[in-house]
Amino acid sequence: MKSSDPRPAWVAPAAYVLMLLGAVGAFTLVQHLGAGLTAPAAPAGAASVAAPKAGRVDVVLHVLATLAAVIGLGFALGRLFRYLGQPPVIGEVVAGILLGPSLLGAISPEAMHWLIPGPDADPGGQVRAALKAVAQLGVVLYMFLVGLDLDAGKLRHQAHSTVAISHASIVAPFVLGSGLALVLYPRLSHQGVPFTSFALFLGTALSVTAFPVLARILADRRLEQTEAGTVALGCAAADDVTAWCLLAFVVGVAQAEVGAAAATTAGAVGFILAMFFVVRPVAAWACRKVEGSTDRLPPAAVPVVLVAVLVCALATEAIGVHAVFGAFLLGAVLPHNGRLAREVTARLKDVVTVLLLPAFFALAGLRTEVGLIAGWENWLLCGLIVLVATLGKWGGTCAAARFSGYDRRTALALGAMMNTRGLMGLIVLDLGLGLGVISPALFAMMVLMALVTTMATAPALRRLLPAPG
Repeated sequence: MKSSDPRPAWVAPAAYVLMLLGAVGAFTLVQHLGAGLTAPAAPAGAASVAAPKAGRVDVVLHVLATLAAVIGLGFALGRLFRYLGQPPVIGEVVAGILLGPSLLGAISPEAMHWLIPGPDADPGGQVRAALKAVAQLGVVLYMFLVGLDLDAGKLRHQAHSTVAISHASIVAPFVLGSGLALVLYPRLSHQGVPFTSFALFLGTALSVTAFPVLARILADRRLEQTEAGTVALGCAAADDVTAWCLLAFVVGVAQAEVGAAAATTAGAVGFILAMFFVVRPVAAWACRKVEGSTDRLPPAAVPVVLVAVLVCALATEAIGVHAVFGAFLLGAVLPHNGRLAREVTARLKDVVTVLLLPAFFALAGLRTEVGLIAGWENWLLCGLIVLVATLGKWGGTCAAARFSGYDRRTALALGAMMNTRGLMGLIVLDLGLGLGVISPALFAMMVLMALVTTMATAPALRRLLPAPG
């Protein structure tokens, strides 16, 4: 206990001032003594404090500003789209597009470059690379949460129909998309791109389903635990794994490295087997230990889970299948209704969905330039892409669902859900754009296609599958 101080009240402030003056005096003396010292010559490439390296950009400042802008605008647009009957995730996608060259860049390029500097101010692309790292981390953690929430028990009872529906929802749009290449190739490509590579990329981009976006739409409508929602998530998961193996083959064809595609497919199969027959029993044992304890969750539990998520994501990324699938599979093999799953979800969900995931939509918007779709002919081609994508996904899914024994309403609802695009489609498109297989104008058309088909999902589900009370 502190004893009473009989000293006058002015003593403590005076001592504080003397302490500060003494520190300033001591540093002044050190600075005076050190002014005459000479250090060794600077090593090659070392930055100078007196003359900072020209062109250096404040990466942290721009990344924080971009995240603040896309989160704020995404939240506002999400509220607006919710009022219009659309899932809030549409607002985040639109926010990313509005902050890119399609709107903000057209109105004020300086304002857009203040968020993300252009090549002149940031020749190394440091800001975009940092934002991409944040976006990838957000997507990886979100996919882990999606897998954690997936009821594998329900899915197991519909395994045969899930695989059949998933593959039908890939084959139909892939065939139609490759046929569409006959129309688009002479108009939106050039002689430096082989037609086979162009057709394969187009078919692949039309055949994917946006697993994370679909999961958020189902969660917003509280359909993720229904039979149709569980089947749709399972189909989308199988869709994406198949699509990544297909994409590896397509990239191999484009780069004349077909052998790499076979290695990727074999690695993906081996990883899936290891997750279900090795990791799953160990995870179940660990969860039982946590469940049986009456104490608080062990301090090491969450760090161990996060390390496991990152290791699994790293493994699939190294194999050649995107990192999100390793994270998703880890979530899927953990008991979804256990104490560990509940507490990890409670701690991560808001940080991931509100802070990290919007970075992906910001990047997608920065790559989308709607102004490149100029003239009525290009807009007709854009409409044709939307029509072919919708007919392929919806038609293939409905036909397979009806063949598997589902009623007409459920089959139509599954078709609407599988028609959702976004994340996977953008990843495929970005890869095609990076390889030069598709042009920036076609990229913009395909992004609009992904947005339109995603926005069509909620109204269709509202008519076909009312949300549970």
